[in-house]
Amino acid sequence: MISLEGLSRAFGEDLAVEGLTFQVGRGELFGLVGPDGAGKTTALRMLAGVLPPSAGKGLVCGVDVGADPELSLI
Repeated sequence: MISLEGLSRAFGEDLAVEGLTFQVGRGELFGLVGPDGAGKTTALRMLAGVLPPSAGKGLVCGVDVGADPELSLI
């Protein structure tokens, strides 16, 4: 259902998310945990299609969140 490979997001010189890779299958639960500023919200915004990734690939239900961000919101 969710597949990320090397997903990264930079804001200028600052890397908010670097090389995030994981998979979540249908029916599985997952969580993102970490300290403030670790990039959790940025990662979720990329998965939702709100922010485009700077690098890498993210698929949600087979939709590429970088190439078709509006489809990932449906």
